[in-house]
Amino acid sequence: MTASPFLSAKAATAPVDIITMGQNFGSPRVAIARANAPLPMQAAKEATEADLMVPVFVGEADQVREEAEKLDWDISGFAIHDTTGELEAGKVAAGLCGAGEADVLMKGQLHTDSFMRAAVSRDAGLRTGNRFVHIFHISPPDGGRPILISDAAVNVAPNLETRQAAITEVTKLLIKLGTAQPKIAILSATETAIESVPSSLDGKALADWAKENVPEALVSGPLAFDLIMSPDAVKTKKLTDDPVAGQADAIIVPDIVSGNALFKAFVYLTGGCAAGLVTGAKVPILLTSRADPAAARMTSIALAAISCGLPK
Repeated sequence: MTASPFLSAKAATAPVDIITMGQNFGSPRVAIARANAPLPMQAAKEATEADLMVPVFVGEADQVREEAEKLDWDISGFAIHDTTGELEAGKVAAGLCGAGEADVLMKGQLHTDSFMRAAVSRDAGLRTGNRFVHIFHISPPDGGRPILISDAAVNVAPNLETRQAAITEVTKLLIKLGTAQPKIAILSATETAIESVPSSLDGKALADWAKENVPEALVSGPLAFDLIMSPDAVKTKKLTDDPVAGQADAIIVPDIVSGNALFKAFVYLTGGCAAGLVTGAKVPILLTSRADPAAARMTSIALAAISCGLPK
């Protein structure tokens, strides 16, 4: 089988500045739901050794210890909560975070629907009244300014209120990462609000809302993708007076399909490192995937440490 020539051969690399920033904070206690598998255990070991987290293992205890032994990792000094199956592991891990016994909830070897069902359950104690929003932080393989995307993994068809929450959460994260006045673009297929393109009407409404409610950010919409990314396109289409066009720090997408396609394009076509977390809960939630490379997992944990902001 011949690979598409559009695919990038560059391997994702963890951004040094994000890892370093995460290490400047205290290491959060990370409850790993179903930790008894190679990928979550490897991620936990690397992040623990990098001083980014303190693991709290949840899963079949014997298997957890076996996986650690394969990595020559002594985990006797860390908490292990013995559970059976996906549902119990998710419930216990989420409950530990809700009870204040862990600072971050991380998905291990279990299905996403089981994991998120446990996280949103009222019994877990993670609900705050805010909407859960997933944010991808995507770093270029050769360094440079990252781009954030919301929401590509949790909200399928977010209404205006959910996308307002996404704007707010993205702004908060960017400020924590050191961006003084985040530039946020609302994605559509056009820069003009027209009836035949509903996302363009939403983009205008969201940008107007943000001017009144998120003054710490510059928000512009609707904007097509070329106008979000390319200064040349901005000049050609004479949109140089827009403070976000061509220099966005983040993109708010209209639905999960466009968000999912967009983040995967950055990953597979440019070699970007896509780290992510779910915000809006009592604790940051790491919704990792079996396809995530080690760099993405490490950066996700660093983002969680930054988001927690614990004293060193």
